[in-house]
Order: sequence, then C-alpha cells, then structure tokens
Amino acid sequence: MPLALLALAVGGFGIGLTEFVIMGLLPEVASDLDVTEPIAGYLISGYALAVAVGAVALTAAVTRFDRKTVLVGLMGLFVAGNLLSAIAPGYETLLAGRVLAALCHGAFFGIGSVVAAGLVGPERRASAIALMFSGLTAANVLGVPFGTFLGQQHGWRATFWAITAIGVVALVGIVVLVPSTRDAARPAALRTELTAFRSPQVWWSVVVTILGYGGMFGAFTYIAYTLTEVSGFAPATVPWLLVLFGAGLFVGNYAGGRLADRALAPTLLGLFAALTVVLAVFAATASNPVAAIVGLVLMGVFGFATVPGLQMRIMRHVVRAPTLASGANIAAFNIGNAVGAWAGGLTITLGLGYAAPLGAGALVTLAGLAALAVATLLERRATHHDAPTPVLSTAS
Repeated sequence: MPLALLALAVGGFGIGLTEFVIMGLLPEVASDLDVTEPIAGYLISGYALAVAVGAVALTAAVTRFDRKTVLVGLMGLFVAGNLLSAIAPGYETLLAGRVLAALCHGAFFGIGSVVAAGLVGPERRASAIALMFSGLTAANVLGVPFGTFLGQQHGWRATFWAITAIGVVALVGIVVLVPSTRDAARPAALRTELTAFRSPQVWWSVVVTILGYGGMFGAFTYIAYTLTEVSGFAPATVPWLLVLFGAGLFVGNYAGGRLADRALAPTLLGLFAALTVVLAVFAATASNPVAAIVGLVLMGVFGFATVPGLQMRIMRHVVRAPTLASGANIAAFNIGNAVGAWAGGLTITLGLGYAAPLGAGALVTLAGLAALAVATLLERRATHHDAPTPVLSTAS
C-alpha cells in the first residue's frame, strides 16, 4: 500500500481520538464543569452534528481545489479546535472547541476516502479505505484508553493538549507524504457532484449508514456508565476495557474491508444481522462482567466492520463524481452518532438503566438491516431490468 495511506491514517488517528476519547472522560468532564450526564453527552452529539454539517458544506466548498491542499487546511482546523478545547474555561467554550474540530472531520474522511481509493486498483479500494480508517481503530486501541488514563490522572484538559500535539504531527505527515492532485484529472464541478444525489441508491446508502452505525454508536456513547454501574467494574479499569473494544474495532475494520472487496452486499447484510444480535445479548447480560467483556469486544468487531463497506457502497454508485457523496456518507455516520447518543441518553433520562442504550442500539441497527435489505432488493431489480435481453438463435 502507498505511504500516502499512512499519512491519511495518522490524520484519522488524531480525529478518532478527538471523537471517541470524550466518552471515557464524560464523568470527569461533567463533574469538573458541573453539568448533568445528559448535558455532558451533548459534547458527543454536538460534535457529531457538526461533523455532519462540515462533511457536506465544507466538501461542497472545496470540490474544485487540490485535495492535498484541502486536507492540510482541514487538519489545521482540527488543531485549532482541540487547542480551544484544551484551554476552555467552561462548558460552552469546550463545546465550541469540539464543534470547530468536528467541522473538519467529515470533509477529511470524505475527501480522504476518494484519495485513498484513487491510490490503488479497483479490486483493492475497500481495503485502501479500511487502511485509512485504521487510524480510527488505532485511536481506539491505543489512543482512547491512554487518553482516558491521562485525563483521569492529570485532568481532562491534558488529554486535549495531547490531541493538539498529535494533530500537528498528522499535519506534517500529510504535507510530506500525500501527493498533490494538481496534475491529476480535474475534480468534478459542484454541479456535477450534486447530480450524484439523483440516484435513489445514494439516499438509501445514507439512510442505511445513519441507522446501522448509529445503533452501535448509541450503545457505545454511555459505555463507561454501563461498565461501572451495571457490570460492576471500577472506573480505573475503563481505559483498559476500552483497549479490548479498540482491538475489536481494529479486527473488524480489517476483516470488513477484505470481505467487502469480495462481496459487498452479503457482507453488509451479515454484519448488520450479527451486530443486532450482539447488542441485544449484551443488553441482557451486561450485569455479568465476563459477558460484558465479550459483548464489548464483539460490538467493536461487528460495529466497525461495516464502515469500509458502507463507504464503498455509496462510492460505487457515484463513480464519476464521488467527492460530495462520499462526504455525505461521512455526515450520515455522524448523524447516526448524534441520533444514537440522543436515543441512549433518552433511555437513561426515562430511568430505564445504563444497559438500556444497548437495547436501543439493537433496535436502531435492526432498522438499518431492514433498510439495507430493501435497498439491496431494489438495486438487484434495477440491475436485472437494465440488463440487455439475450438474443435467441433461430438457427436449426
């Protein structure tokens, strides 16, 4: 694989750390800033909604520019947002810093997916996208647990200072390793990019991503509370349990990319079905520490295994103008994040307990599976309808 994919993965590592580390630090942030648990959860859902806005608005604004230059600018925005979070005097400023950092997230992964896919042959594109997203999984395996530990030991601000430094390293890596696209084929104009949304399958892909990934993320948003209040683990063990979850993400991302290259639709259908079962069983057995560990790992495996395939699915339907549609699907991931975090918080507010977000996640993922099944059926019918009618020989 080209070294440029490594640079994209480093950027993904920093962004993934920003997105996910707050979950392990949510109790510390809520206590320090004197806000309730659901209000603290808005640091997650607010981030996700800002990602959705940035994924579409920023991507639309930069479609004609050199993609390397755009990626460098986006990483600079990421550094600025995390710096603001590190020095935030209160909740409102912290939320503003996370929103600023989030604006680059969707555009970075949307444009980065196109760049990654363009660096390899057609038969390896899902694997290349998976390698770029491996930065997210590495953030969960290494960054999030140690970031949580750092925040618990030295205050949550120390974690954001560390993320700011990682962002600077990622910025340098992109400058050095990612090739310029100035001499490549000229990117499609915004009007051409917008034509991609005439395809019903593009919209189906967005819906499937929102529901399928949102179910897993909603379950994960309040996982620190589930592990401590339901499973009985001490708060100090949460970072190490997140290492196991991150290992599951890493395995799922790799396997999901390889499987999606071979058979995209069957892979996604199977993964969604498995994830639904895992979340439902996890919800029912969360009070058992051993079962909780198994459920946590499997949630990571099957939840993130869907990501390369979901991104590849929408790009497959917009070959001529993939950039904006790719960004829109990144937005869909994060709309799903926001919906999932809201649903999980709602179950807690209603007094259903800290295992309830897992059950809600299973229901949302099941809806995603149903949407994917309908989309796949419609796609196959359209393909069959458009296929040329064979000519029968009349020779005797």
